[in-house]
This record gives sequence, structure tokens and C-alpha cells, in this order.
Amino acid sequence: MTILPAIDLKDGKAVRLSKGLMESAKIYSDEPWQVAKRFEELGSEWVHLVDLNGAFAGKPENLEQIRQIREHCNLKLELGGGIRDEETIKMYLELCIDRLILGSIAVKDAQFVKDMAAKYPIVVGIDAIDGMVAVEGWGEVSDMKATDLAREFANAGVQAIICTDVGRDGMMTGVNVDFTLEIQKASGLETIASGGLKDMTDINALIEAGIDGTIVGKAFYEGTLDLEEAFQTVKANK
Repeated sequence: MTILPAIDLKDGKAVRLSKGLMESAKIYSDEPWQVAKRFEELGSEWVHLVDLNGAFAGKPENLEQIRQIREHCNLKLELGGGIRDEETIKMYLELCIDRLILGSIAVKDAQFVKDMAAKYPIVVGIDAIDGMVAVEGWGEVSDMKATDLAREFANAGVQAIICTDVGRDGMMTGVNVDFTLEIQKASGLETIASGGLKDMTDINALIEAGIDGTIVGKAFYEGTLDLEEAFQTVKANK
């Protein structure tokens, strides 16, 4: 299993939200690249970046911070938030971002995602509220089931699916393992759990369930998860 520590960018700062609500943003660092560097020191291979302003605006909004993270760190970076066209994908790849996350656009234009996945390293982000897909920075809920969307990308060349249970995101109430397994089964793709992770109990449950990866956010920032211990546990179970 791969652990991907997360940095959510809002107004140039590293923040965490609760249930995806922008007004709930809690600032953890004014220098996001220093957070990424810390993840690297703790043994991380990946960092999961989200441009929160971009997710709402539909275009890149925290470019300077993303550039700094790339310059200062030797981690692999995946990035989502506001990526709606091929130009933005190309621009981020030129910045040496390793893979890009397409979320809202996957619901509205699945063909675009398939076309991009044929050319570029693409991950699909499926965010769900009560099993239904949420879009536009989780500001609205669609009438599509998350499992149906996952099935849509089963053979599309997508590298992975990140599935977020929005109701648990930033709440540290435990990962929704069952929902993640449903997405994994529907897509047949590498599936990364997101939302609700609290401590080593979740890490062990995910390993036991055979989940491919997990995003770690607030649990690190609030100190309920020892990230170094988590990396070591994952390594021991490989």
C-alpha cells in the first residue's frame, strides 16, 4: 500500500478543510513547500496536492506554491483542483508534476478524461456524498453513483482512482473501507482511499482489506497518526 500525505493549498497556504467546506479552512503552514519537505524527510515517496482555490475557480490558482514544492522536493507529486483542459495538463507536466487528478470534469465529460488518459499520466478523483458523486469543489451533488463512474474508467488507461468520502473528509472518524472496496471492484484499477483517516487502526484496516493506497491529511497535521510509523508498517507488509 502507498501512503500519500496531502497538502491542500488555499490562498498560498497549506490548510485542511472539514467536509470540503472552504469556510472551515484551518491554516497549518504559510510555506507549503516546507510541509512537503517534512513529508520527504519522514520517508514519503508521494505527496498529494490539491489546489482548493483552483477547484472552485476551474483554473490554476496556487501556481507559485506548487512551483516551490517542485523546486525544493524530490518527491513524486500528484495534483488536482481546477484542471479542466489539456493546456493546464501540459503546463503542469512541464512543471514536472508526475500525475494529474481529474475530478469534476470526469463527471461532465468522461470522453475528455479518456482522451487525456491515453496521452498523459491521469488519475480520476471520485468524490462522493452518500455514494453519489459530488462535483465543483463538492459544492454540488450529481445524480450519478460513484461506482458507475468508477466502472466508466475501467479500461480507459487511467493510472488510479482516488475515492473520497466527503462526509468523512477532515473529520478523522475512520476511513470508509467498504466504499473504497466497492470502487476498487467496480473499476479494477489501483484505488486510493481518502477521507476520515485517523490513526494506525485505519492504516492496518486498509492493509488488511487490500486497498492500494490512502491519502493522509488531518491525521498528520493534528498528530493522531505517526507518519513514520505508518510508512514502516506499510513497508513491513509489502
